Amino acid sequence: MYQLVRKFLFQMDAEEVHEKTVHLLKMVEKSPAAKSLLKMMYQVRDQRLENQIWGLKFPNPVGLAAGFDKNAEVYHALAALGFGFVEVGTITPQGQPGNPQPRLFRLMEHQAIINRMGFNNLGAYLASQNLIDYAYADVPIGINLGKNKITPNEEAAQDYSKCLDMLYPYGHYFVINVSSPNTPNLRDLQETESLRALIRAIREKAAELQGRGVAAKPILLKVAPDMADEQMRDVVQAAVEEGLSGIIATNTTLSREAVQDHPRADEAGGLSGRPLEERATAWVKEIYQEVGDRVPIIGVGGIFTGEDAYRKIRAGASLVQVYSGMIYQGPAIVKTINKQLLRLLERDGFSHVKEAIGADAR
Repeated sequence: MYQLVRKFLFQMDAEEVHEKTVHLLKMVEKSPAAKSLLKMMYQVRDQRLENQIWGLKFPNPVGLAAGFDKNAEVYHALAALGFGFVEVGTITPQGQPGNPQPRLFRLMEHQAIINRMGFNNLGAYLASQNLIDYAYADVPIGINLGKNKITPNEEAAQDYSKCLDMLYPYGHYFVINVSSPNTPNLRDLQETESLRALIRAIREKAAELQGRGVAAKPILLKVAPDMADEQMRDVVQAAVEEGLSGIIATNTTLSREAVQDHPRADEAGGLSGRPLEERATAWVKEIYQEVGDRVPIIGVGGIFTGEDAYRKIRAGASLVQVYSGMIYQGPAIVKTINKQLLRLLERDGFSHVKEAIGADAR
């Protein structure tokens, strides 16, 4: 059914479709009956998929990546679609419009998306109001943090700390996003010494908040797929040594090698979707071999099927996230992936998903 609907939707502007989808999910948010119906249709409950990470219970390993629910408006409805966790944002201290439109493009032949959104969001205060009842969500809620475009990198730590200050009581985990290609010079913060200074400032703010009585929350780092191997090792080791709780691998890529024949290939922005799957999985494996079991990894990039998710899990991911796959596959993607995961686990003799984590990297 979704494939028929998709033909109509894909004739419309991509960002317009996104806005209409969020509006529809807002209506679901207000209806307990609608949320119950979605749960009946899309959720897969099986103990073999459940896991405890950072003291949080994940009902299944398939989450929604940041970028969809930018202002934390529809995370309850998204949880009803069967996601094991939902990451909202990216959220900046002050609201900002993002980059000029058009800024979101489908590359249908490649099942890919190019975006140069630029952290468009309403700001941390309004997001905090939407997140007041986050604890009543059926799944863990993550918050992806960024800096405002006008903030120079020398003052980036202040932006991330402001966000954390306003949002720390309202999420289960937090993500430092220094890997988006759509905010000028943001990726420069991945340089090792800059990154260490940024992490220390954020952890100091977290310690201050904990001193006021807020429970400690895991803080993760989201990395780019376009780093050289040596830089990747430096970045990952810096994150672990500075006390972060996990790594998200990876963000979108600037590479156009896999889509160079497409007329939209020269559009500025980050590429996501099918073309990123192989490289993102390789990153997960390399990072797992670097850090082992010291911190969990969330694998993201090009996940469309249970096989895609399973490859990342076997490469070392404790959890995975989808985004572009949902655009192309529709709302049933999580149900499909989880059912396929159960069959793959059974095929390979695993009694639980955690037994498969890193099986190809050890």
